[in-house]
Amino acid sequence: MDQSIAYTNMDWSGLLMRLTLTLVMLPHGAQKMLGIFGGYGFKATMSFFTESMKLPSPVAFLVIVIEFVGPICLFLGLGTRLWATALAIVMIGAVWTTSGQHGFFMNWYGNQAGEGFEYHLLVIGLCLSLLISGGGQYAIDRLF
Repeated sequence: MDQSIAYTNMDWSGLLMRLTLTLVMLPHGAQKMLGIFGGYGFKATMSFFTESMKLPSPVAFLVIVIEFVGPICLFLGLGTRLWATALAIVMIGAVWTTSGQHGFFMNWYGNQAGEGFEYHLLVIGLCLSLLISGGGQYAIDRLF
């Protein structure tokens, strides 16, 4: 079996995982980068990350870029393993800095101080699956 970073299984599961991650992560990235879908845009998000959350500027910048560019590249199947790894790291960071303190469950009924980390675990699971299998059908990675 080829162990190169661009190797991908030829099945449909990689495509399904890539499209699912694109669908759930791109709106979050667009909120942070462009200020659409109810987001505040790049400048305000950078300010929030660096001033309120006390993240170093390079880390804040990388989070925004990973959440915006990553899903676009996953949609294309370009650098699938790289972007899946980066998104998994961002989600682990989100659990560590924000959601972990609110328990497992999302705040379905509005009775918690914040959101739990169950969503993050699903994203991490999809990312790890892509890390193992590659981008699947219609991935640009297959060209390399």
